[in-house]
Amino acid sequence: MDRRNFITLSLLASAGAMLYTGCSNITDKSIPPYLTDYKDLYSQNPRKAATEWFKDARYGMFIHYGLYSLLGRHEWVMRNEKIHVAEYAKLKDKFTAEKFDADFITDLALEAGMKYINLTTRHHDSFCLWDTKFTDFNSMNSPAKRDLVAELSEQCNKKGIALFLYYSHGRDWRHPHAPNNDKWKGAARPDYETKEPFYKYGEEHDLNIYLDFMSNQVNELLENYENIAGIWLDGFATPASGDRSLFKCQELYDLIHSKQPQVLVSYKQGMLGTEDFLAPEHKYKKGQKIEKPLEICDHLQRKGWGYLSSEDGNHKSKEEVIEMLKKANEYPANLLLNTGPLPSGEMHPEDVKVLREVGKEINSKGWESLLKESL
Repeated sequence: MDRRNFITLSLLASAGAMLYTGCSNITDKSIPPYLTDYKDLYSQNPRKAATEWFKDARYGMFIHYGLYSLLGRHEWVMRNEKIHVAEYAKLKDKFTAEKFDADFITDLALEAGMKYINLTTRHHDSFCLWDTKFTDFNSMNSPAKRDLVAELSEQCNKKGIALFLYYSHGRDWRHPHAPNNDKWKGAARPDYETKEPFYKYGEEHDLNIYLDFMSNQVNELLENYENIAGIWLDGFATPASGDRSLFKCQELYDLIHSKQPQVLVSYKQGMLGTEDFLAPEHKYKKGQKIEKPLEICDHLQRKGWGYLSSEDGNHKSKEEVIEMLKKANEYPANLLLNTGPLPSGEMHPEDVKVLREVGKEINSKGWESLLKESL
């Protein structure tokens, strides 16, 4: 796609300026680029404007990329293969991301007809793709020496694409004070055959230390990067397996909403019921009343979200993606379609081909005609 066809939109002057949400002197430059068509509503209620935008968006790109991509054996490889913390951490020294190209990724999303991108800033293995000061287990402290969140944020802002940030909240397989298997279920930690020396146990274990770590990181993301569309929390099964109030989710939601007025919050199918939208995997419960904006996330590989080399040559087709779009529309819901980049960060060629093909169908037929075609 010729980038000259896109209007380069101005970046926000500062995140702090966004906190003054009821002012009558709001200008185009003080509106997140993806919300410019909702200017009037934004001047009255930024989060309401973002919610209306979300309900109209229909289609987004999910990107699962991290250390697990290097192994090509599923994003749960650390747990599935019971790889101990120190051994898994060695992957950081091989993380180069030399072909992760935010310019290409955002152009591809536009070609595909997508309105937003959601990047895994930190998955269950706890490796971070941004310049965080709260752990050295991050992409800046690897051979890549790059802040991938910053690069993607810059390109999204230039091209009017909304950026959501995935963050693993309920589940962490590295942090010493993350939920442990003694008290929590839902794949809280790998079921090692020998004791993991990196973890804290018994009276030494303090969940609040982990909660502070997460709050600090989410706060950091919202202070470092402007115009964030949403924080997409994952790891639902772990806090849901016990007293979920211990995770202080509402405090985190309130923090998120206080940092950038348009930002939306999700926690899969809903942790507390106070989330801005729901984001279940593959489908939503049949017959259940939908009381919030809905997003269905699914993947282009037939199995798994992060890169699986065993799936090469077996990704979903254009026809299957269009069918997913139609089924999502029946709810109604957005489709958040995942791609798992190769170890180098390059977008998988099979996915690039299919996404472009789907985009051509959307552009030639239009959304309404495409969605009305029989399944």
